[in-house]
Amino acid sequence: MLGRDRILLLDAAPGDLLGVELERLLGHGLAVTLNLRRVTDRAGVRAAWGGRVGFTDFDPFDEAALIAETLRDGGHQAVKSRAGVPLRAAFLAATAGGAGGAGGAGASGAAGACEVAGACGAAAVSGTAGAATGSLRVIGRAGAGTDHVDLAAATRLGVAVTHTPGSNADAVAEFALAQLLALTRDLAGHNAASHRGDWRSPAAPARALSELTLGILGPGRIGRALAGRARALGMTVQALGRSPAEGDGVRRADSLAELLATSDVVSVHLPLTARTRGLVGRRELALLRPGAILLNTARGGIVDERALADALRDPGHPLAAAAVDTFEHEHAAFDSPLFGIPNALLTPHVAGMTRSAMAEAAVRCADHVAALLDGRPGGVPVANG
Repeated sequence: MLGRDRILLLDAAPGDLLGVELERLLGHGLAVTLNLRRVTDRAGVRAAWGGRVGFTDFDPFDEAALIAETLRDGGHQAVKSRAGVPLRAAFLAATAGGAGGAGGAGASGAAGACEVAGACGAAAVSGTAGAATGSLRVIGRAGAGTDHVDLAAATRLGVAVTHTPGSNADAVAEFALAQLLALTRDLAGHNAASHRGDWRSPAAPARALSELTLGILGPGRIGRALAGRARALGMTVQALGRSPAEGDGVRRADSLAELLATSDVVSVHLPLTARTRGLVGRRELALLRPGAILLNTARGGIVDERALADALRDPGHPLAAAAVDTFEHEHAAFDSPLFGIPNALLTPHVAGMTRSAMAEAAVRCADHVAALLDGRPGGVPVANG
């Protein structure tokens, strides 16, 4: 097995889906190094997979540790991310373009972090005499978004960035619909009051979904999936984007201002890019209909969180409530001006986390990475190519 391409799993699929992902990668002939940092049953995983994969344990959000582990034992030709670990220019410069083959000081700097029966890396797996040398060539993302990767640097250094667009479209659409229903019927408020023993009736009856217009900002795979579900529940749906769902009973809005001013609920489904960062700020929020609701399951940074928080705190603002699943600062750096605002429904970037969606993303990502490493790019989605 000398010379096999090596892949570093920064954050593997959770629970028993880990086995599905590992089997797929091993089935492609890849040598796998699994980061145990976010694995719940570490002892069980070591016992079950110790003879077939290598292990490491480090914080992938620590760039120095990330570089060292990617370079370890001659380097990994691919890394896979699920949770959006930042893969910036410094990381790419250190691990691509021949750096991975050097396995130099950076690799030795974290010598105590990796273990397979007391040894390190895929080279120590039973039956493996060594590992392939060479630089990072592929980044795999088990999910649609690639804003955590410096795509320009990856392109410059010859690193292909593949992802799995559409793998979680149904899951995110269902979650956005759940957000919509929770806010329109004030489920959180009624739940809190009932737990206090307070039999609270609404000050005014809620409007039925059939009375509401849903505005979809970004009618891609997720937006179209949400549109179909919303229309099935009787909502009027309109969309703004490059490819609105024409012919599906979805009206096309001519501008962002029009979409905001004519929608009762606005759901954001755009990628985070230089053009979309800060797209919805104070001026845009002021255009909303009185009593409007905003949903964001896309990316933090598209909606200005400070402006959103100020709007929600202002009883005279047309925005009545918001549901946010994605934030500017996430994971260990999780922080937001939305904390503590009663009419802000906050969740920790879990919209796409259904079993079927995560399994599909893990398997598709494994297939894409293997195909690119093997020189078979046909049909593989590459974000920077």
